[in-house]
Amino acid sequence: MKRHDKLAETIPYGTLGILALESSHSMGEKVNDYIVGWRAKRAKRHAAASSFAGYNRESFMIDCACPRFGSGEAKGIIRESVRGDDLYILVDVCNYSLTYSVCGHTNHMSPDDHYQDLKRIIAAVGGKARRITVIMPFLYESRQHRRSARESLDCALALQELTQMGVESIITFDAHDPRVQNAIPLKSFETVQPAYQFIKALLKNVPDLKIDTEHLMVISPDEGAMGRAVYYANVLGIDIGMFYKRRDYSKIVDGRNPIIAHEFLGSDLEGKDVIIIDDMISSGESMIDVATELKRRKANRIFVAATFGLFTNGMDKFDEAYKNGLITNVLTTNLVYQPEEVLSREYYINVDMSKYVALLIDTLNHDQSISELLNPAERIHDILKKYNKE
Repeated sequence: MKRHDKLAETIPYGTLGILALESSHSMGEKVNDYIVGWRAKRAKRHAAASSFAGYNRESFMIDCACPRFGSGEAKGIIRESVRGDDLYILVDVCNYSLTYSVCGHTNHMSPDDHYQDLKRIIAAVGGKARRITVIMPFLYESRQHRRSARESLDCALALQELTQMGVESIITFDAHDPRVQNAIPLKSFETVQPAYQFIKALLKNVPDLKIDTEHLMVISPDEGAMGRAVYYANVLGIDIGMFYKRRDYSKIVDGRNPIIAHEFLGSDLEGKDVIIIDDMISSGESMIDVATELKRRKANRIFVAATFGLFTNGMDKFDEAYKNGLITNVLTTNLVYQPEEVLSREYYINVDMSKYVALLIDTLNHDQSISELLNPAERIHDILKKYNKE
């Protein structure tokens, strides 16, 4: 049975409502458009779907805002009823493009500001919703997930705080360390891998890619990324390689131990195309270093793929790497804010995740399993068969 037919025969958990904070407003609009279209078609084909109150609407977006006072303090406002609704709140804690005024000075919003706004909107709901699900693609403070000295455990505290405020489920993408879910063992926590979308985007934009062990290899830039690299290697049927970072633990520079060298473990790279896969590109220094080491080992084309493209130091290093033939393409998703500076690069491939997020919301609103969406191995094999036939 097709997914849409299956959903049409089930009762929604509650009236669907999408609360897209300003940081995720563009993503929220795309997600809303998909769901509106699907449900309009579903209502025409199935009498049961058309009978549910509020099921087929022109928009599922709920008007909300977090205005600020001159002092920089803010409040959350929801301008319509959400009583009994099944709410999905979207927030991008990495959207630094938004600003607010503090006593006449302009401040760019930090992850802390976005997280506070999320709590304000949850507080504005006032416990009137039937269920609240938070979709936070980049998990707030996910890089501060374990204690290695006398320091805070920010991510675990944030998860506990959200669930104590009434959040039933948290959906994130490619969490830095999924074990942080142990902080809320009695609540739903899903970390989603965008593997299918990355492979689809790569095949669409690189028509001469040969997917076999003789021509392609997937590389983990460090030991922390091995899990996702192993998955890609298995579903694509190719070999895997790994770098590990040799650090100087006697020094701390910018809050971390400096990297002395990138050591490689894996088979011969000569003449092979390479996909470097990771959860995020921050400054990009590690990715450029790894690509340099791969070229030194005579790798052919290098494709850099990361779920979150933060590019905290700008695009200059990637421009230089592309100009020198070090990298062929950079792929990141639209799950976090993408400035025009990134989108305009000819080597950049934007991986759109809005349809996938819409599928998750539409399925969960019907209280149906999302297991098939979380494990896309079958869809990946189907798209590989189609690609190899062309």
